[in-house]
Amino acid sequence: MNLKTQITKLHYDKEAKGLLFNLLKFCSVFYGIGSSAKNFLYDKGIIKPKKVDAFVISVGNFTTGGVGKTPVVAELARYFVEKGERVAIVSRGYGGKLDNKKVNVISDGINLYHKADMAGDEPYWLAVNLNMCAVLTCSNRYKACQYAIRELGVTKIILDDGFQHRKLHRDLNIVLADSEKLFGNENLLPAGPLREKPDFNRVDKFILISKNTDHSKAEKLARIFTKKQGVETFVGKVEPDYVYNIISGEHLENGCEITALSAIGQPEQFYAFLENDYKIKEKITFDDHHQYVLSDIENIEGNIITTEKDAVKLALLGKDNIYALRLKTSFDIEKGVNII
Repeated sequence: MNLKTQITKLHYDKEAKGLLFNLLKFCSVFYGIGSSAKNFLYDKGIIKPKKVDAFVISVGNFTTGGVGKTPVVAELARYFVEKGERVAIVSRGYGGKLDNKKVNVISDGINLYHKADMAGDEPYWLAVNLNMCAVLTCSNRYKACQYAIRELGVTKIILDDGFQHRKLHRDLNIVLADSEKLFGNENLLPAGPLREKPDFNRVDKFILISKNTDHSKAEKLARIFTKKQGVETFVGKVEPDYVYNIISGEHLENGCEITALSAIGQPEQFYAFLENDYKIKEKITFDDHHQYVLSDIENIEGNIITTEKDAVKLALLGKDNIYALRLKTSFDIEKGVNII
């Protein structure tokens, strides 16, 4: 188990202890000072976020990755495209090889300009799976938004993972949390998964992502959060749909023996979904945003099932035994955006 995997395990262990955890907790003090100072300056209006001439929606979370932001971003984008809006998704493009000091147009809604290794897995997946929606990456979100408005005529902008990016004004803050893991051990980075202490005063809508077949626990929790935090909370349901070959599109029948492969923030539920329908002979887990090379998979015999996020990078390797699990995400979008 490498160091990053050890730390991730500690993040979701409420009984975490030991030398490594104590060291991380000491570092968290300094992280917390920086995070609190930044939020104080924005909350008091000492630093003001920049506004753009479009409606900006941020989709983010209090914790590090693996919650399920990207499918929610995609559903929001589809909703606004169907309403006749010109939509752009703006991402930092983490994990891609492009120079993110520049504005990179991954897709203008019609044409695809970069592959997954250059764009980053999440922006590429969004670009491939969304029609008539532009996808841009840049570390300077304001600059990317200005470009999208000026060059692409955008009227709605969705910030993918934008909650902590306070330099840009947003008109709607949607925050997500995993209904099972919530805030992990409730410590700030690096001792815990929290990017900042949860402040629901900045949250307009709170979505609990339920990655189960039984969503009753998440629905009960949503009612508790609505009452306790005073923020409208509802459930986003993530369920398995089907498994398909990433080259041919052919579906894989249930009951097959497979190798499960992933490089995502929280892979446990992905494996649990597969265990319902397939015989898993091995689980192979890489760090989040891992850049695959042929040697990672060339000695794996039989069928491989991975996530769609991983599939966009694995497709570049040209192997015909790789399948992806398609998930379906559903939530009450009208309820989620009803302050617009």
